[in-house]
Amino acid sequence: MNKTFFYRGIFYLIGLLVLALGLTLNTKVGLGVSPIISVSYSISTICDWNFGNMTLVLYAVFVIVEMVLHLWQYRCFRRQEDGEPFSHAKRIDLKLTLLFDALQFPLSLVFTRFLNLFSDWIPELQSAYADSFSGSLPGRFVFLCIAIVCTGIGAAMSLNMRLVPNPGDGIVQAIADTIGKSVGFTKNCFDLFNIILTTAISLLFAGRIVGVGVGTVVAVVGVGRVIALFNHFTQPWMARKAGLIPSA
Repeated sequence: MNKTFFYRGIFYLIGLLVLALGLTLNTKVGLGVSPIISVSYSISTICDWNFGNMTLVLYAVFVIVEMVLHLWQYRCFRRQEDGEPFSHAKRIDLKLTLLFDALQFPLSLVFTRFLNLFSDWIPELQSAYADSFSGSLPGRFVFLCIAIVCTGIGAAMSLNMRLVPNPGDGIVQAIADTIGKSVGFTKNCFDLFNIILTTAISLLFAGRIVGVGVGTVVAVVGVGRVIALFNHFTQPWMARKAGLIPSA
Protein backbone atom coordinates (compact mmCIF):
# COMPACT_ATOMS: atom_id res chain seq x y z
CA MET A 1 0.00 0.00 0.00
CA ASN A 2 2.76 2.44 0.92
CA LYS A 3 4.63 1.61 -2.29
CA THR A 4 1.61 2.25 -4.49
CA PHE A 5 0.86 5.51 -2.67
CA PHE A 6 4.50 6.54 -3.21
CA TYR A 7 4.18 5.92 -6.96
CA ARG A 8 0.88 7.76 -7.02
CA GLY A 9 2.40 10.80 -5.35
CA ILE A 10 5.50 10.77 -7.56
CA PHE A 11 3.50 10.49 -10.77
CA TYR A 12 1.22 13.30 -9.58
CA LEU A 13 4.08 15.66 -8.69
CA ILE A 14 5.98 14.90 -11.90
CA GLY A 15 2.79 15.56 -13.83
CA LEU A 16 2.35 18.97 -12.20
CA LEU A 17 5.97 19.89 -12.90
CA VAL A 18 5.78 18.82 -16.55
CA LEU A 19 2.45 20.63 -16.93
CA ALA A 20 3.91 23.84 -15.47
CA LEU A 21 6.93 23.52 -17.80
CA GLY A 22 4.69 23.05 -20.84
CA LEU A 23 2.44 26.00 -20.01
CA THR A 24 5.41 28.26 -19.33
CA LEU A 25 7.27 27.25 -22.50
CA ASN A 26 4.05 27.93 -24.40
CA THR A 27 4.19 31.56 -23.26
CA LYS A 28 7.81 31.95 -24.40
CA VAL A 29 7.45 31.02 -28.07
CA GLY A 30 5.41 34.10 -28.95
CA LEU A 31 2.88 32.25 -31.10
CA GLY A 32 -0.11 32.29 -28.76
CA VAL A 33 -0.65 30.54 -25.45
CA SER A 34 -2.94 27.77 -24.26
CA PRO A 35 -6.56 28.98 -23.90
CA ILE A 36 -6.77 28.07 -20.21
CA ILE A 37 -4.02 30.56 -19.30
CA SER A 38 -4.64 33.09 -22.07
CA VAL A 39 -6.66 35.41 -19.81
CA SER A 40 -4.03 35.59 -17.05
CA TYR A 41 -1.23 35.85 -19.61
CA SER A 42 -2.85 38.73 -21.49
CA ILE A 43 -3.60 40.68 -18.30
CA SER A 44 -0.10 40.13 -16.90
CA THR A 45 1.47 41.19 -20.21
CA ILE A 46 -0.69 44.28 -20.67
CA CYS A 47 -0.34 45.45 -17.05
CA ASP A 48 3.25 44.20 -16.61
CA TRP A 49 2.22 42.03 -13.68
CA ASN A 50 3.71 38.72 -12.59
CA PHE A 51 2.35 35.89 -14.74
CA GLY A 52 2.35 33.28 -11.97
CA ASN A 53 0.58 35.59 -9.52
CA MET A 54 -2.05 36.54 -12.10
CA THR A 55 -2.62 32.85 -12.83
CA LEU A 56 -3.03 32.25 -9.09
CA VAL A 57 -5.80 34.87 -9.03
CA LEU A 58 -7.46 33.24 -12.05
CA TYR A 59 -7.25 29.79 -10.46
CA ALA A 60 -8.76 31.14 -7.23
CA VAL A 61 -11.71 32.41 -9.27
CA PHE A 62 -12.03 28.97 -10.90
CA VAL A 63 -12.12 27.25 -7.49
CA ILE A 64 -14.76 29.64 -6.14
CA VAL A 65 -16.91 29.02 -9.22
CA GLU A 66 -16.48 25.26 -8.71
CA MET A 67 -17.68 25.53 -5.11
CA VAL A 68 -20.70 27.60 -6.14
CA LEU A 69 -21.60 25.08 -8.85
CA HIS A 70 -21.25 22.11 -6.51
CA LEU A 71 -23.42 23.80 -3.87
CA TRP A 72 -26.00 24.69 -6.51
CA GLN A 73 -26.03 21.13 -7.84
CA TYR A 74 -26.57 19.77 -4.35
CA ARG A 75 -29.34 22.27 -3.59
CA CYS A 76 -31.15 21.48 -6.85
CA PHE A 77 -30.81 17.76 -6.21
CA ARG A 78 -32.30 18.11 -2.73
CA ARG A 79 -35.26 20.08 -4.10
CA GLN A 80 -36.06 17.76 -6.99
CA GLU A 81 -37.75 14.47 -6.20
CA ASP A 82 -36.44 12.57 -9.22
CA GLY A 83 -33.00 14.22 -9.25
CA GLU A 84 -32.45 13.21 -12.86
CA PRO A 85 -30.86 16.47 -14.09
CA PHE A 86 -28.26 16.08 -11.35
CA SER A 87 -28.24 12.31 -10.93
CA HIS A 88 -24.45 12.40 -10.47
CA ALA A 89 -25.03 14.30 -7.23
CA LYS A 90 -26.34 11.09 -5.69
CA ARG A 91 -22.81 9.73 -5.80
CA ILE A 92 -21.15 12.86 -4.43
CA ASP A 93 -20.50 13.57 -0.79
CA LEU A 94 -20.86 17.35 -0.59
CA LYS A 95 -18.39 17.85 2.27
CA LEU A 96 -15.78 15.70 0.54
CA THR A 97 -16.33 17.50 -2.76
CA LEU A 98 -15.95 20.92 -1.17
CA LEU A 99 -12.83 19.70 0.65
CA PHE A 100 -11.24 18.69 -2.65
CA ASP A 101 -12.30 22.04 -4.09
CA ALA A 102 -10.65 23.86 -1.17
CA LEU A 103 -7.45 21.85 -1.55
CA GLN A 104 -7.08 23.39 -4.99
CA PHE A 105 -6.18 26.70 -3.31
CA PRO A 106 -2.84 25.45 -1.86
CA LEU A 107 -2.29 23.40 -5.01
CA SER A 108 -2.69 26.56 -7.09
CA LEU A 109 -0.19 28.39 -4.91
CA VAL A 110 2.44 25.68 -5.36
CA PHE A 111 1.69 25.22 -9.06
CA THR A 112 1.97 28.92 -9.87
CA ARG A 113 5.30 29.06 -8.03
CA PHE A 114 6.49 26.44 -10.51
CA LEU A 115 5.23 28.70 -13.29
CA ASN A 116 7.28 31.61 -11.92
CA LEU A 117 10.34 29.41 -11.49
CA PHE A 118 10.23 28.13 -15.07
CA SER A 119 9.39 31.62 -16.33
CA ASP A 120 12.59 32.94 -14.75
CA TRP A 121 14.64 30.16 -16.30
CA ILE A 122 13.22 30.23 -19.83
CA PRO A 123 13.79 33.41 -21.87
CA GLU A 124 11.57 34.85 -24.59
CA LEU A 125 12.81 32.88 -27.59
CA GLN A 126 12.19 35.51 -30.27
CA SER A 127 14.21 38.21 -28.51
CA ALA A 128 16.81 36.14 -26.67
CA TYR A 129 17.71 34.01 -29.70
CA ALA A 130 16.87 36.37 -32.55
CA ASP A 131 19.92 35.34 -34.59
CA SER A 132 19.58 31.58 -34.13
CA PHE A 133 17.21 28.79 -35.09
CA SER A 134 15.54 28.87 -31.65
CA GLY A 135 14.36 32.42 -32.25
CA SER A 136 13.20 31.87 -35.83
CA LEU A 137 9.62 31.04 -36.76
CA PRO A 138 10.38 27.36 -37.53
CA GLY A 139 12.41 27.07 -34.33
CA ARG A 140 9.69 28.59 -32.20
CA PHE A 141 7.14 26.27 -33.79
CA VAL A 142 9.32 23.31 -32.77
CA PHE A 143 9.37 24.59 -29.18
CA LEU A 144 5.61 25.13 -29.38
CA CYS A 145 5.20 21.46 -30.23
CA ILE A 146 7.45 20.54 -27.29
CA ALA A 147 5.35 22.75 -25.03
CA ILE A 148 2.14 21.07 -26.18
CA VAL A 149 3.63 17.60 -25.62
CA CYS A 150 4.71 18.59 -22.10
CA THR A 151 1.29 20.11 -21.36
CA GLY A 152 -0.53 16.99 -22.52
CA ILE A 153 1.74 14.57 -20.67
CA GLY A 154 1.67 16.65 -17.49
CA ALA A 155 -2.13 16.96 -17.58
CA ALA A 156 -2.55 13.21 -18.21
CA MET A 157 -0.19 12.18 -15.42
CA SER A 158 -1.73 14.45 -12.80
CA LEU A 159 -5.34 13.72 -13.77
CA ASN A 160 -4.83 9.95 -13.94
CA MET A 161 -3.72 9.85 -10.31
CA ARG A 162 -7.20 11.04 -9.26
CA LEU A 163 -5.96 13.35 -6.54
CA VAL A 164 -6.60 17.11 -6.28
CA PRO A 165 -7.26 18.38 -9.83
CA ASN A 166 -5.68 21.43 -11.37
CA PRO A 167 -8.29 24.23 -11.16
CA GLY A 168 -8.31 24.53 -14.96
CA ASP A 169 -9.48 20.92 -15.17
CA GLY A 170 -11.64 21.09 -12.06
CA ILE A 171 -13.82 23.91 -13.34
CA VAL A 172 -14.41 22.13 -16.66
CA GLN A 173 -15.57 19.02 -14.79
CA ALA A 174 -17.84 21.09 -12.54
CA ILE A 175 -19.42 22.89 -15.50
CA ALA A 176 -19.84 19.61 -17.40
CA ASP A 177 -21.65 18.05 -14.41
CA THR A 178 -23.88 21.11 -14.06
CA ILE A 179 -24.99 21.36 -17.70
CA GLY A 180 -25.08 17.60 -18.26
CA LYS A 181 -22.65 17.62 -21.18
CA SER A 182 -19.48 15.64 -21.84
CA VAL A 183 -16.16 16.88 -20.49
CA GLY A 184 -14.76 17.06 -24.03
CA PHE A 185 -17.59 19.27 -25.28
CA THR A 186 -17.42 21.45 -22.18
CA LYS A 187 -13.64 21.78 -22.53
CA ASN A 188 -14.00 23.03 -26.11
CA CYS A 189 -16.65 25.55 -25.09
CA PHE A 190 -14.60 26.73 -22.13
CA ASP A 191 -11.51 27.14 -24.34
CA LEU A 192 -13.57 29.20 -26.80
CA PHE A 193 -14.89 31.35 -23.95
CA ASN A 194 -11.34 32.03 -22.73
CA ILE A 195 -10.15 32.92 -26.23
CA ILE A 196 -13.05 35.35 -26.72
CA LEU A 197 -12.48 36.91 -23.29
CA THR A 198 -8.74 37.26 -23.90
CA THR A 199 -9.35 38.85 -27.30
CA ALA A 200 -11.84 41.32 -25.82
CA ILE A 201 -9.48 42.29 -22.96
CA SER A 202 -6.57 42.68 -25.36
CA LEU A 203 -8.40 44.88 -27.85
CA LEU A 204 -9.98 46.97 -25.11
CA PHE A 205 -6.85 47.67 -23.07
CA ALA A 206 -3.97 47.15 -25.51
CA GLY A 207 -5.51 47.85 -28.91
CA ARG A 208 -4.12 44.56 -30.21
CA ILE A 209 -4.54 40.85 -29.58
CA VAL A 210 -2.26 39.52 -26.83
CA GLY A 211 -1.76 35.82 -26.11
CA VAL A 212 -3.98 34.43 -28.87
CA GLY A 213 -2.42 33.14 -32.06
CA VAL A 214 -1.69 30.05 -34.10
CA GLY A 215 -0.18 28.46 -31.00
CA THR A 216 -3.54 28.76 -29.26
CA VAL A 217 -5.27 26.84 -32.03
CA VAL A 218 -2.53 24.20 -32.11
CA ALA A 219 -2.82 23.83 -28.32
CA VAL A 220 -6.60 23.33 -28.51
CA VAL A 221 -6.17 20.47 -30.98
CA GLY A 222 -2.81 19.10 -29.90
CA VAL A 223 -3.07 18.80 -26.11
CA GLY A 224 -6.05 16.47 -26.27
CA ARG A 225 -4.33 14.27 -28.85
CA VAL A 226 -1.19 14.07 -26.71
CA ILE A 227 -3.25 13.08 -23.66
CA ALA A 228 -5.01 10.34 -25.63
CA LEU A 229 -1.75 8.99 -27.08
CA PHE A 230 0.09 9.12 -23.76
CA ASN A 231 -2.75 7.33 -21.98
CA HIS A 232 -2.92 4.68 -24.68
CA PHE A 233 0.68 3.63 -24.04
CA THR A 234 1.17 4.34 -20.34
CA GLN A 235 -2.12 4.64 -18.42
CA PRO A 236 -2.56 0.90 -17.55
CA TRP A 237 1.05 0.59 -16.35
CA MET A 238 0.89 3.79 -14.30
CA ALA A 239 -2.49 2.85 -12.83
CA ARG A 240 -1.15 -0.54 -11.67
CA LYS A 241 1.95 1.07 -10.16
CA ALA A 242 -0.20 3.62 -8.33
CA GLY A 243 -2.58 0.93 -7.06
CA LEU A 244 -5.57 2.33 -8.97
CA ILE A 245 -6.21 -1.00 -10.70
CA PRO A 246 -5.23 -4.52 -9.55
CA SER A 247 -1.87 -5.80 -10.71
CA ALA A 248 -1.99 -8.50 -13.34
